[in-house]
Amino acid sequence: MSRSNWKGPFVHVNLSNLLKKKSIIKTKSRNTSIVPDFIGKTFQIYNGKSYVKVVVKEDMIGHKLGEFSPTRKQFLFKKNNNK
Repeated sequence: MSRSNWKGPFVHVNLSNLLKKKSIIKTKSRNTSIVPDFIGKTFQIYNGKSYVKVVVKEDMIGHKLGEFSPTRKQFLFKKNNNK
């Protein structure tokens, strides 16, 4: 279920305060929506193990911060060279 339109996008309170002060913002709030104020800012988003650096661009508006820091590694099959 999505957030209702009359409430507007969710932005964590601390992130809105840090926008004016810092150039690189470290956050664990993966559910924060990207708003136009974030364009050009650098975020370090926690994926459960480490922080992933993400630079916000215009195409990202409306998405969540967590979409750009994957929490799982891509599984790769080992090649069998015994043939």
